[in-house]
Amino acid sequence: MNCDKNLNFGSGTANPEPNPSRRRLNKTIPILAYILLNFLYCGGSKGGTDPLGIAAIIASQTAISPDPGEAFSGGYGTRFISNATSFDTPVVNMSSDGIQFNTGNNFFNRIWVAEGNSASSGLGPTFNTTSCQNCHAGDGRGAPPTGGGSLFNSVGILIRLSKVGVSDPTTGGPVGLDSFGLQLNHKGIGCTSPLNYDSNFDCTGSAGPNFTPPEGVASVSYTGTAIVRNYTSGGSVTLNPPVYSISWNPNLGGAPSSFNFSPRTAPMIPGLGLLEAIPESTILSWADPTDSDLDGISGKVNMVWDAKNHKKVLGRFGWKANEPSLFQQNQGAFLGDIGITSPLFSTDNCPSSQAQCLTTSSGTADPEITASIAESVNFYTRLVAVPARRNLSDQDVIDGKVIFSSIKCDACHKSLVLTGNVSGFPELSYQYIKPYTDLLLHDMGTDLADGRPDFDASGQEWRTPPLWGLGLIQAVNGHLKLMHDGRANGIEEAILWHGGEADAARTSFQNLSSTDRQKLIKFLESL
Repeated sequence: MNCDKNLNFGSGTANPEPNPSRRRLNKTIPILAYILLNFLYCGGSKGGTDPLGIAAIIASQTAISPDPGEAFSGGYGTRFISNATSFDTPVVNMSSDGIQFNTGNNFFNRIWVAEGNSASSGLGPTFNTTSCQNCHAGDGRGAPPTGGGSLFNSVGILIRLSKVGVSDPTTGGPVGLDSFGLQLNHKGIGCTSPLNYDSNFDCTGSAGPNFTPPEGVASVSYTGTAIVRNYTSGGSVTLNPPVYSISWNPNLGGAPSSFNFSPRTAPMIPGLGLLEAIPESTILSWADPTDSDLDGISGKVNMVWDAKNHKKVLGRFGWKANEPSLFQQNQGAFLGDIGITSPLFSTDNCPSSQAQCLTTSSGTADPEITASIAESVNFYTRLVAVPARRNLSDQDVIDGKVIFSSIKCDACHKSLVLTGNVSGFPELSYQYIKPYTDLLLHDMGTDLADGRPDFDASGQEWRTPPLWGLGLIQAVNGHLKLMHDGRANGIEEAILWHGGEADAARTSFQNLSSTDRQKLIKFLESL
């Protein structure tokens, strides 16, 4: 229904020509060609099965603006809302009546409790939080506690764990710790009023018969060796690296002799279905693992385990692209974060040494959410709309976009992508989107390293995160804590944390004038 809007490629174009009449003349012919080609596409098969339409769009890209429909970051489904609800609305072009979306949203927001008489039961035995919405508040980003401290009540960040130097011989993925698994669950069922623990991780509230002790709790402080980034034009910014500590439950064996860990904040929900719709061939075309073109950028695919089909496939979700699909990502989060079993992961997450956890769960496969519920949540996360770009006519934003490209930020943060066909989802098929990601792994240097390999991702490699919605995080979540663990206080710090393959781009940013740096940031705030 928004085909006409998605072709609104004239607004916010970089480097507008000073003479309006000449600008119109220069654009007229390619625009007419573009409209004609896309009329065939939009009128013929918006549902996403017409290869002629795709050919027309691809052909038209070379003749006109490199960023058609600039405001429409999420294609036809883009929402023009710029407030606290910006990340929490369905796509505009939804083809169904919305019942399944609302059902999925209900389960996404649902507070789960321990098994009993409630229809929302299945929480635990150990867990990090009681609902999806707790970590993805407003469908937005999680964050560590402001200024540091215990992560016990900061549900938007968790700690991944694994053995050192060991990978699963079948999946190729990390191997969980014998006593604590793949994720530190800092809460357990059976402790209520209030949910709190003493230094020995015994419940200080009211403990029920199924009380299951938590695995430990992590804290963060910003006391690492400071990193100072200087600007050529004068001035500097000091980056404060986070330092994490973990208090392990002594009754579960206490601190492991060695372990890898990785703190990770909850990412935003909007646009996940569109990211899943990017053709694998497109992502592969961007990969250059040996840097054969010698541009210093060597994007790499993470080949990860598909638990449903029992084979390795391209990963695209998670901070290290360690999940292949929303189907697996969502059910993995249900189990890892809330302790809810599902059709894909039907056994509770209880390491063999956690006796009470095994007793409480019975240790047998027992999906606590049905396939229907899992599919509803999957449907929901696919169709949350991406918010539109803003301030496109602001000259600083226009200039900032040119600077973004000139210092080669777009080598990884791809600004324009065409999705492929998604069976049953015309809303996602053949959409021009502006995600500002290539979904590839990049070496981001030692300052950002977590030292924890994850399938083919090394301890220094991270997936390029999408940037759409970046400028609305503050409005939705009340913070702007960026990077994988929220260490960056705002966009400027996030840029300055870049290293490794991004050294050259970051250095170029440091060499810009103060005015141009602010223009670049204003452009990013418009996303």
